[in-house]
Amino acid sequence: MFALPLLMAAPPTAPVNPPVPRGYVAFKATTPPTIDGKLDDAVWAAAPWSEDFADIEGFDKPAPKYRTRMKMLWDDRALYIAAELVEPNVWATITEHDAVIFHDPDFEVFLDPDGDNHMYAELELNARNMTWDLLLTKPYKDGGTAVNAWEIRGLKTAVAVDGTLNDPRDTDRGWTVEIAWPWAGLKELTAAAVPPADGDHYRINFSRVEWDVDVKAGKVVKVPNRPEHNWVWSPQGVIDMHRPERWGEVQFSTKAAGPVAFRPDPARAVKDRLHDAYYAQHAYRARTGGYTAAADLLKLRPDPSGVPTLEATPRAFTASLKAPAAAGGKTWVLDQDARLRAE
Repeated sequence: MFALPLLMAAPPTAPVNPPVPRGYVAFKATTPPTIDGKLDDAVWAAAPWSEDFADIEGFDKPAPKYRTRMKMLWDDRALYIAAELVEPNVWATITEHDAVIFHDPDFEVFLDPDGDNHMYAELELNARNMTWDLLLTKPYKDGGTAVNAWEIRGLKTAVAVDGTLNDPRDTDRGWTVEIAWPWAGLKELTAAAVPPADGDHYRINFSRVEWDVDVKAGKVVKVPNRPEHNWVWSPQGVIDMHRPERWGEVQFSTKAAGPVAFRPDPARAVKDRLHDAYYAQHAYRARTGGYTAAADLLKLRPDPSGVPTLEATPRAFTASLKAPAAAGGKTWVLDQDARLRAE
C-alpha cells in the first residue's frame, strides 16, 4: 500500500464573510424585444433595473468607479437580458468570436439553472459585440474544464455605444447590451424545467471586467502590471466568479409587470452549511493528506442548520444535511467536487 502524502496542494479559498446573494424577479414579456442593443423597446419598461453592481469581494470594498446595472425578461422562447455600462471611454480591441473577451472591458453572464454547481454556462461580450460562450463542466477550483467549442444555440446579442468606440478624444456615456438566450440553448445543461414555470428559480450572476488605461499616441492602452477590476451584480466574497453557490437568483413570474415579491431559496442556509463543510474538508486534506468523516475535526462554526453528516475516504467525501420542513424537507448532499444534489 502506498502512503498518501501529508501535504496536498493549496485548498480552495473560502469566501470571506460573503454577502447574502441578491435576487431578481423576471416578468414575462408581452412581446419579445428587438435585439439591437438600444433598450428602447416599450416592453423593457416593465422590467425593473437591478441594484448597481458592486465589487466582487463584497460591499465593504470600494464601490465601482462607473455604474453598471441589468434587467431581465423572459417568454416561452428565451431569457432576455439588458445591461447598461457607464463608461467615459468606450474601447474594445478583440474582433474574434471565442477569444478571451475579458482581456477587453466586457459584460459577462453566468447561468446554472438547476443550481448543482456543475455543467453551467458563461457568456462574455465586449463593446464590439464579440462573444465568448463556454460550458464549464465544474468549477475551476474543482478541476473543471472550459468547453470552448460549445455554442449557445440560437443566441442573439447586440451592443449600442453611446459615444464613439476607440476614440479617446471625446467623452462617451457608455454602452448598452441586449441578449436573447434561447431556452433551447440550456436544455442540454440542466434537469431544471426549461422554459421555467411561474415561481421557478435559476442561479445566475453578472460581471463587468474593467481595466485601468492611459492614452498614448491617440490610442487606449492598459496601465501595465495592474489587475482588472471585477464588478458584479451579486458579490462573491472572493475574486472568483466560478463559485456558483455564491451567485444570485432569478425568480420567474408569469405576470407581465409587478409587484411580485422575491422569495429567496428556503434551503439556502442548509446549502451554505454544506459549503462550509466543503471548504473545511479541503483545508483538512491539505494538512493531513485525506478527508475525514469526523465532523468535530473540521471545527465548523456553530450554526442553527446543524452539523452535516460526513462520509469520507482519503480522496472523496460527501456531506449531507436535511432541510427543515419549512425549507422543503429534502436532504441535500455535497461532494468533494462541489456537486450539489437533493436526495
